[in-house]
Amino acid sequence: MTLKKFALVCVCLIACGLQWSCTSVAPTPAVADGVAQQQTGLAAQYAQLGSAGGRVLRLQPEASQIRIHVFRAGRSANLGHNHVLSAPQFEGSVYWPEQGLAGARFELVFRLDQLVFDVPSHRASLGPAFAAVLSDAAIAATREHMLGPDNMQADRFPLVRIRSLEISGEAPKFSALVAIELHGQTRELRLPLNVTGLAQRVSASGSFVLRQSDFGVRPYSVLGGLLAVQDDVMLEFSLLGE
Repeated sequence: MTLKKFALVCVCLIACGLQWSCTSVAPTPAVADGVAQQQTGLAAQYAQLGSAGGRVLRLQPEASQIRIHVFRAGRSANLGHNHVLSAPQFEGSVYWPEQGLAGARFELVFRLDQLVFDVPSHRASLGPAFAAVLSDAAIAATREHMLGPDNMQADRFPLVRIRSLEISGEAPKFSALVAIELHGQTRELRLPLNVTGLAQRVSASGSFVLRQSDFGVRPYSVLGGLLAVQDDVMLEFSLLGE
């Protein structure tokens, strides 16, 4: 086998590893306990805010959507795949004080190890760039790579937290300065929001882009960048709270 053919074989094998599993992995008891403790802390914090007046709304995962889009890169990107992740489990709260916008705040937390990868219906809704049908075995290998010690380190940094620092604007258009905690680091980002229903309920939607390297994460790359994942990751959300 020539060196060129050998390299091509390696690329094809790694490309299979760049697929992510759509199989949901049930959290271990330790993970579940950690989630329950984190959720209880957030709920208690917002209940205390509400005791001073105003309204506390709990975000409802079953009626909401959080999607994360990850894109292929590298000189042989055509051998890889784009991916869509979802967060069916999360904890989130919104506080809307009696005086309105002043003092309003929100927070949302989810776990990397509870993300679900490449649900077929999610991929199909995104058109040709996400049309490839991915095998569970190959997807699972890339899930391990993406969440493993050389990339997101989900066992060490399991939580992603988004909390508001400042909110401005007027319904239905708001701008929120948020702190995003990921991979043990915190960065601030200005986030546009479409919000309706205040203050008896809340329906919020929007999107933003994160750069992995801003949080100390090295985007997945093999064979000197022949196959890779783009640094920019897009997160889209549609959230309902009552």
